Amino acid sequence: MRMDEMTTKAPVIEADGFKLRPLRQADAGLIEFYGADERVARMTTSIPHPLPPGSTEAFLTRVLAEDSPEIVWAMDASDRGGAELKGVISLDRMEPGPQGGSQSEIGYWVAPAWWNTGVASAAITALIAANPLGNGTIYASVFQDNPASARVLTNAGFVYTGDAESFSVARNAKVATWTYIRKLN
Repeated sequence: MRMDEMTTKAPVIEADGFKLRPLRQADAGLIEFYGADERVARMTTSIPHPLPPGSTEAFLTRVLAEDSPEIVWAMDASDRGGAELKGVISLDRMEPGPQGGSQSEIGYWVAPAWWNTGVASAAITALIAANPLGNGTIYASVFQDNPASARVLTNAGFVYTGDAESFSVARNAKVATWTYIRKLN
């Protein structure tokens, strides 16, 4: 599928124990519940803490817009008797690289109830295998005080490329990050 053929209608992707499905407005309550957890917000660049009223709705409006460069999936185990939303994972399209290849940045968070259960690893593995945007390269970064996420990335074949900084809205500060790259072709 070419990038210009993609819409916010992300494909459903089977993962180990759950599926990645497109976000929907009905996810607002669970996204708000988990996003309001300081432990989740502090490990992201974009989730504020405390979570202001309307921020979840604004997030959904932005990522569900037809022209959104970011595609977000819910980690959903409800068809297997599990939770409807264990976390979210996204691909944010970037400008083509120097050789013109498609590239994205991957981002994810998992609700604390499923930390250290393999959910993030399964989601990343499934998303990379499906490669719904036809990416040649996927980038990622994690805060240096989150070594568990760094292990998830390296276990999924991402290679460390260096240190950087990103601003965390929840922390209201620049935070040291580790950056990673995964070549897909």
